[in-house]
Amino acid sequence: MTRLIVTTDSSIAGAIQQADLADLVIAIERRLVWGPLPADAELDAFFAPRTTQPRGLHWLDDTPSWRLEESGVKDRGLIELLAEYDSVEFWRGPEPNAQLILLWLLDHWGRQHDANPDFVVRSLFLGVRDVDPPRSELYPPAVAITPRQLKSAKRAWRAYRALAPQRWRDLFKTDLSWLPHLAHHVRALLNELPRPASGLGATEARILQLIARGGMQPFDVFPGHQKCNELDVYGYWEVGALLAVREAGRGGTG
Repeated sequence: MTRLIVTTDSSIAGAIQQADLADLVIAIERRLVWGPLPADAELDAFFAPRTTQPRGLHWLDDTPSWRLEESGVKDRGLIELLAEYDSVEFWRGPEPNAQLILLWLLDHWGRQHDANPDFVVRSLFLGVRDVDPPRSELYPPAVAITPRQLKSAKRAWRAYRALAPQRWRDLFKTDLSWLPHLAHHVRALLNELPRPASGLGATEARILQLIARGGMQPFDVFPGHQKCNELDVYGYWEVGALLAVREAGRGGTG
């Protein structure tokens, strides 16, 4: 019985592969919480077989090429590859970007097939970099995708891609319990919108609040587990870009 695992971080992908828990482990690390979202054509091309997609714009680009070549799956499309395995699992980390990748994947599947995806979702409740190579007895619980859940995922993904945030906010009127932490991250992403009074999102406001206390080193204001700033929407480089923009703005005003 062949088994494929798709994850949202190359670190946990390597750990799972090292533990020999699957025949192949694929990581998808595309950032969806930062910057403008790709156009429809680019979103579809991401999961399609590789033809002319630039490096970084194909779903297999975050997995080492040697691993893909050994398994004979280089340049394959998502739908085609999933169909070749007896068992497929999606291991999703708890951060907002991982939630969005899952919604995107399910929306893509739903537009390609009428039937439910024949795979399960496992939700990791720790940051993926905090997880040692997992053992079978420590597997996170599996959630099968029902027709109702597939419809809900497609609606949520389209709401996130809407031009205005109202549709994303309206998700609170629906049942989001099937995907742990989704409701929390819907709120977290809304909180990153610029506030009317200051123009700051939640992460920026928290950084300035910590700096105002004094005695902080630059790394101290970066978000992280068990740190003063535990907001988890943005990654390391994205927070660095926020700091650089604020510093440039401060310098420009004298």
